[in-house]
Amino acid sequence: MAAMLSSTGALAQQAAGKTDSWQFGVSIYGWFPDIAGQTAFTQPGGSSEFEIGIENILDNLEFTLMGTFDARKGRWGFLVDGIYMEVDNSKTGTREASIGGNPLPINATADVNLDLESWIWTAAGYFRAVDQPDSTLDLVAGGRYLDVEQKVNWNITDSSGTIPALDLTGTAKTSLSNWDAIIGVRGRIAFGAKKAWFVPYYLDVGAGDSDFTWQGIAGLGYALRWIDVVAAWRYLYYDMPSGKAIKDINFSGPAIGLTFRW
Repeated sequence: MAAMLSSTGALAQQAAGKTDSWQFGVSIYGWFPDIAGQTAFTQPGGSSEFEIGIENILDNLEFTLMGTFDARKGRWGFLVDGIYMEVDNSKTGTREASIGGNPLPINATADVNLDLESWIWTAAGYFRAVDQPDSTLDLVAGGRYLDVEQKVNWNITDSSGTIPALDLTGTAKTSLSNWDAIIGVRGRIAFGAKKAWFVPYYLDVGAGDSDFTWQGIAGLGYALRWIDVVAAWRYLYYDMPSGKAIKDINFSGPAIGLTFRW
């Protein structure tokens, strides 16, 4: 994330003669997103699809691993960003679910456990269109890969007796692998007496296996001699074609990171 925002060689205090040599950046960061969207499962032997809003279940981020690599020579460069997340949680007595495309009957509630594990990879090349002491602008093109595995357990209590018995309890697993082409922009605007403070931004849009995906990042950073410190807000959205286990999903939340440059 930080290297996606804090591109290599963008600081005014770097010698101009270095811009034609290879420059590198490695970022480590933490992103702490809320996850929202719709996911659906069908119990083997069941007759109806069980659907629930992801945001109604997942609020316990168990493990994350995130990092970015960035390299540039002259005006051309590339970046690779990787994210791993493992999230799970349980809800008891929720009505934020549907069965067979319909809301739960008025006298029904569900106990649900949902586990979600995901990899998100972004790989892109870029062209430095603007390279000034107080601002940069890169044109970005590449691809993004999303891999999600889900497991859900549910138990519906239905005093009305309208839900088929086979659909009341279930355990199901689904997986989704998704490739999309993306285009976008990124850059930074520096300010202050030494141009050490900067506002970084990143935006991409794309499609492919998904109907549409977009990602936006913006924040505030401070540049030291070899290190950038960045705090930002990051949002990532997917709209999936019909028939997918995940109908739509978005990740949104604060991030903080360090980029080491050489």
